[in-house]
Amino acid sequence: MEYKKLTNYVKALGGIALLSLVLCVFLFLFAYQQGTSANTVSAAEAQNDSIINHVADYIPVTFKDDNEGQLASYGEKLIKNTYDYFYEDGKKIGNNLACSNCHLNGGTKAFAAPYVGLHQVFPMYIGREDKIESLEERINGCFERSMNGRAIAENGKEMRAIITYIKQVSARTRNDKRLEGQGFVKLELPDRAADLKQGQLIYTNKCLSCHGEHGQGQKNPNAGGYLYPPLWGPDSYNDGAGMARMLTAARFIKGNMPLGATYEEPLLSDAEAYDVAAYINSFDRPKKADKDKDYPNLAKKPKDCAYPPYSDHISAEQHKYGPFNF
Repeated sequence: MEYKKLTNYVKALGGIALLSLVLCVFLFLFAYQQGTSANTVSAAEAQNDSIINHVADYIPVTFKDDNEGQLASYGEKLIKNTYDYFYEDGKKIGNNLACSNCHLNGGTKAFAAPYVGLHQVFPMYIGREDKIESLEERINGCFERSMNGRAIAENGKEMRAIITYIKQVSARTRNDKRLEGQGFVKLELPDRAADLKQGQLIYTNKCLSCHGEHGQGQKNPNAGGYLYPPLWGPDSYNDGAGMARMLTAARFIKGNMPLGATYEEPLLSDAEAYDVAAYINSFDRPKKADKDKDYPNLAKKPKDCAYPPYSDHISAEQHKYGPFNF
């Protein structure tokens, strides 16, 4: 009898041991699987460390010595030294500005209309033409307006070089996401018209040393173009350019001017940027032909577009200088 009890006891212990062993194996396999998954996620996360979510995190790229890299390098020259290119029959097409006068640091500075990640945003709807536009069409809008020139061939070497450069500086961005730092900073608008006298005072104190008393900028003494670009007059952007809109100019100024300003550490208040932008755009500049064809859908016309026609009865003066409380 005692022997039978002992046998049963041993069998029970054996069963418990076997069950414990099975449980240990199961737990080990589960932990291993979890660890493998964790390692896989970590690897993916490590790989994603190279992906940027803000233009301010941009790290300069080195172009490879291959056809694509050489084309991107040419595109960089076109953007930074635009004034050295785009001639026809020995005559300059457009003004002597460079793309990088507005797209600062070769289009890599946050909130200075950067190119970083831009190719992922296009095609996109543009209200000025009331249609979906390609990146090539948008670039040509700059040639016709900011550069006060004419469109270049969409399939030409120069356009392909610019597009390739934009793609190269966007290499560390995601394809499914608009980056923070694109476009311009936001602005808290004063509920009043711009004060041109105050704008003149700000210009004199903050802008004149670079752009000159008469807004004509400073020529580059060692090369073509400008060290500091003209802000009005015959060699500046025309009146159909985006920068000719007061609020666009104010947002650019707030995040980038005077030199040294950033979106995190601006050197002007919102009201100061508002007033000085109005002062700058109060002066004469080249006239864009056929502006009446802009914004076929007048409902899409921005409030600060300074030229008619309009879908409202607000004066052109108020559309240009505010207040924009309509």
